[in-house]
Amino acid sequence: MPLHYMIQFFKLRKCLVLRLILMGTVFFLFQNCQSLADVPTFSTNNTVNVVVEIPAGTNAKVEYNKELKKLKVDQQDGKDRIIEYLPYPGNYGFIPSTYSDPSKGGDGDPLDALVISSSLLSGSVVETIPIAILKLTDNGEQDYKVICIPSEKKLQTVAANTFTEFTEKYPDALKIIELWFSNYDTTNTITIEGWGDEKEALAEINKSLKK
Repeated sequence: MPLHYMIQFFKLRKCLVLRLILMGTVFFLFQNCQSLADVPTFSTNNTVNVVVEIPAGTNAKVEYNKELKKLKVDQQDGKDRIIEYLPYPGNYGFIPSTYSDPSKGGDGDPLDALVISSSLLSGSVVETIPIAILKLTDNGEQDYKVICIPSEKKLQTVAANTFTEFTEKYPDALKIIELWFSNYDTTNTITIEGWGDEKEALAEINKSLKK
């Protein structure tokens, strides 16, 4: 077999293995949970679970409908909502079993999360390490974004486990993420309040746990 075919084969095999790992994680979690929204916030390894709705590099505004218990593309004027901007810079989703309380300025949804890695399957539940939190408001409502990396080494694309490491090694990545969330939705008024480190991210997660 020619060398370039062998390389391609092993790359495809690695991708398939990673996808099977993610599918197995979802199956295991669904054995105990009827809804993705009810998956535990923390894994048995004490990492933070994130449900991926929108894979990195895509533009369809996929959201999890907890009543229907399925992922659907959000509708706008009777049509699928497609973000008319650069694709999502990471895998976008939510931290299950959390709630952003409207009485405290939240939007009534689970905490949003952006997982920095290669594209993951929509509906995947990935174990992550929070490394930062982007503090912003959307039309006056608190809409913080927890920035995470996968805890699985094979899924990691950046070598940073803390906010300090991330800012030192990838300073422009912060600007990219901030600019993207500031500009992707021109129908809403987005106000950036600043950044917090991994400790602030974890504190926000714990504060938002469903009681």
